[in-house]
Amino acid sequence: MSLKNQSADSLTLATNSNDTTGPGDVSNDGSVFAAGETSSRLLADIRRTAPAIAARAAEIEAARRVPLDLVETLRSIGVFRMLAPKSHDGLELELWAVLTIVAALARIDGSLGWAAMIGSGSSLFASLLPRETYDQIYRGGPDVIFAGSTQPTGTAEAVEGGLRVNGRWPFASGCQHADWILAACVMTKDGQPLPGPIDGVPMTQFVFLPATNWQIEDTWHSAGLKGTGSHHVVLRDTLVPVANFADPSSGISCLPGPLYNAPLRLIPLMHAPVALGIAEGALDDLAEMAGTGRRQFRAARAMRDSEVLQYELGCAQANFRAARSYLEIQAASHWSHARAGTLRDEALMTEGTQAAVWITNACLRVAEMCFALGGGSAVYEDSMLQRRLRDLHVAAQHAHVQQRRYIDAGKLFISITADG
Repeated sequence: MSLKNQSADSLTLATNSNDTTGPGDVSNDGSVFAAGETSSRLLADIRRTAPAIAARAAEIEAARRVPLDLVETLRSIGVFRMLAPKSHDGLELELWAVLTIVAALARIDGSLGWAAMIGSGSSLFASLLPRETYDQIYRGGPDVIFAGSTQPTGTAEAVEGGLRVNGRWPFASGCQHADWILAACVMTKDGQPLPGPIDGVPMTQFVFLPATNWQIEDTWHSAGLKGTGSHHVVLRDTLVPVANFADPSSGISCLPGPLYNAPLRLIPLMHAPVALGIAEGALDDLAEMAGTGRRQFRAARAMRDSEVLQYELGCAQANFRAARSYLEIQAASHWSHARAGTLRDEALMTEGTQAAVWITNACLRVAEMCFALGGGSAVYEDSMLQRRLRDLHVAAQHAHVQQRRYIDAGKLFISITADG
């Protein structure tokens, strides 16, 4: 895998340190979504460490987690303070800057990008906690790492002194290196679910506790994204203060600013740059393989001279560029609404999810094409092409980007059309 230079198709940010334009604006050099000096520094640090991290891809997979020294590298770079507010010494980056940084990490290694996305992105939900609880979480500094599970497989029932929580939650990516863990609980009374704002759906809230309060069950034996450590986490008869609960759907942020007024609407888009980074890495790998002059068995020409490969690679690159552009457009729309305070619209949740689903599956097609073009050598465990393909297959199964989510978009389109 070559990381000497970013390809022309990379998700890039303008490097003009004097630029203060926001997403959707055009900077002095004509680039859209220009970033300031902080974002450029983070990207430069990621590029600097990329070769050393990429060399440890097999180690990450074998350990089924991101090694702690690499977690600390990401922490020192500032990855886990990207979405923390400036009031708490965080970076409070704009949306496109965050997406670009996640994509850069996923391009190096899918599990690394996923861990960064979860570890930083989950922090947005903490803004829905009471301010006193939020301040407690960040009292030691802005580099707090979160993990969690949004599947409502636990319960919380009011008792004297707080709420009693029981549950076992899957897919808690990064739980082994997290500082705080959150999980979704169905709120109950006398053992029965309380009704939520949507008919037939019980009331659900997120519980937040320090990672030391949780039991981790070693269950993450997966086909891809092996290094994310997405194990089950457990709480048993745990008494939790009311102040450690947040309502993800209708909760009010304790913080000002566009990042925090509707965090649930931003989360699906956070998944898309992971897929884009992995897909771009697959394009890198195939181009590097072809550039060596390699000639595959029974092929009439070297890979770099094969019109068949050139055609297929051109198609794959077109898919990647379309996916990248889609994310840029959707991120601009979401950020514009976030700045205007109108992001809570349910239609925007559907729209953002639709975009994330399409982008992820377009990137999966890119990885499949690159894997097929890689020939027999791509099937070996030391091939990055097969690893990226497996990672994208697993990423595409996530509930936020699974293709069944198109149903909501189709339903919305019909209703809008019917209303004229």
